[in-house]
Parts: sequence; C-alpha cells; structure tokens
Amino acid sequence: MLETLITSKTRIRILVKFFINAANNGHLRGLAEEMNESTNAIRKELNNLSEAGYLEKKAAQNRVSYKANIKHPLFKTLQQIVYKHLGLDAIIDMILERMGQVQQIVVLGDYANGIDSGVIEVLIVGKELNADYIDQLAIKIEDEIKRKVLFTLQDFPSESGLIIYENFDC
Repeated sequence: MLETLITSKTRIRILVKFFINAANNGHLRGLAEEMNESTNAIRKELNNLSEAGYLEKKAAQNRVSYKANIKHPLFKTLQQIVYKHLGLDAIIDMILERMGQVQQIVVLGDYANGIDSGVIEVLIVGKELNADYIDQLAIKIEDEIKRKVLFTLQDFPSESGLIIYENFDC
C-alpha cells in the first residue's frame, strides 16, 4: 500500500523504523548496516525527512542521531500510516473481535525496534483468552497483511516491547 505512495523503499524503511515506536532512534552508519543500504542512500533520506521536520537530529560527539519528531503535526498520522502498512491495525481488530478479555497487545522483536523483517511477534495478555481461535487467527492475519505472525498468550502484563493496545478495565 505505502509503496504506491512513496516510491523510495529506503524512505519507507526509515519511516517504519522511527514511526512504529517513537522511542526508536538511530544514526547514519547504524541505519545503513541495519537496512543493508549505502550510507549515501540513508543520508539522503534522513536529510529529506529532517528538513521536512518529520525527524529530529541531535549531534553528540562525532555522531548525529535521529528520531521521530513527536511534536510534528503529522506525527500521529504518519504513525497510523506505518501501523496500517505493517498490518498492526488489522491484528488489533481481529484479536479484539473474538479473543476474549484482552488487556494488552504487545509487539515484540524486530518490529518493536522498527525493523520490517517479515515476522511479527505478538504477545496477547489477558485472562480466559480464546486459545483455540489463535491458530485460525494467525492464518487470517497472515493472508491479509502478507507477513508471518507469531502469537504468544500470557495472563500477566508485559514490561517490554511495543504496546499497541491496552485496556485493564475488562
């Protein structure tokens, strides 16, 4: 979906890195290694996104680090677009539909760190969850979002990962 709007795959990967989780940050060489891209391609996109105000850059010693500008008026919109691009919105909707009393949905692993590796690890927290539904759900979600999804169920809240849904009132 996003590929038709933004033709630069490098730019998409950078947007995913920084907008899936506002706590993510990175620097030129680290991003080039992580994304297996040239430093020139990464530099060009970082400069474009910084000049547009989407990314903040901060110089420390001999290194410039970048992170999402959460004060930008389009921050939430871009984050929602990234979530839709990755299929996180579909995961949330399908889980809440029939899983029972879900308290938390947490993305773990590569995606929590902004790396689009193709395998999304999802932790579902709640009491009396419909464990039988999870296998069917994984197949449906994978068909819809074109990524592998690995689910883990537990009954106590997670303190790590990217929390994409939380409701402890149930």
